[in-house]
Amino acid sequence: MLQVKQASKIYEGKIAYRALTDINLTIDKGEFVGIMGPSGSGKTTLLNMIATIDEPTTGEILISGQNPHVLKKEKLAKFRRRELGFVFQDFNLLPTLTVEENIVLPLTLDGEKVKEMKRRANDLAEKLGITQIMKKRTYEISGGQAQRAAVARAMIHSPKLLLADEPTGNLDSKSSKDVMEMLESINRNEKATMMLVTHDPQAASYCNRVVFIKDGKLYSEINRGDNRQAFFQKILDTLSLLGGDANDLSSVRV
Repeated sequence: MLQVKQASKIYEGKIAYRALTDINLTIDKGEFVGIMGPSGSGKTTLLNMIATIDEPTTGEILISGQNPHVLKKEKLAKFRRRELGFVFQDFNLLPTLTVEENIVLPLTLDGEKVKEMKRRANDLAEKLGITQIMKKRTYEISGGQAQRAAVARAMIHSPKLLLADEPTGNLDSKSSKDVMEMLESINRNEKATMMLVTHDPQAASYCNRVVFIKDGKLYSEINRGDNRQAFFQKILDTLSLLGGDANDLSSVRV
């Protein structure tokens, strides 16, 4: 589904800065993979390259066998809109629209019929438990509800790959747990392929495996297995070996 092959990123400037070095990463269809590492480790650069916001200096990135970085601007925009789904830390919902209007936005841009948009939005709202807030504006709902709406918007067009960047960063522990359980359930039931970038070991423990990056290089990876609690502990142990500042990690919630 996703192949990152020998990808490196160098930012040119007065002093060239190497953000990533020879990254090789494969995510299979239906996998839920977490990316962790200290601030400045390169995980956001990696996410941006996979999201086609940034391009690798060397190496290549294939999504379903296609290299989006060789597409022309218009085709790239269409690829990003149809093949990828995005969930951000700050929700990125438009306050002038209702929750329902926010959710169907990607379909509106593709000129989908209104009836079909409503059907898909209602199906998703039911699965994600947000039917009762569909007519509300974003300022009338809680952070947890806003992130559920953002996930619905990211899933409305059944993307091949869902990219989540610190989706629990602005949520309290209860809402964080709810959102991660929801992502886990979408991954399991819809066979959606997901990649999560996070500082939060609790959030990462919902993934099938976690890949750690340090100083722009792959450091290690661990698999979940059957016991999430043991996986959570392994994540904490790896993070303590990785080092970085204490504020790189959110407070631990079990």
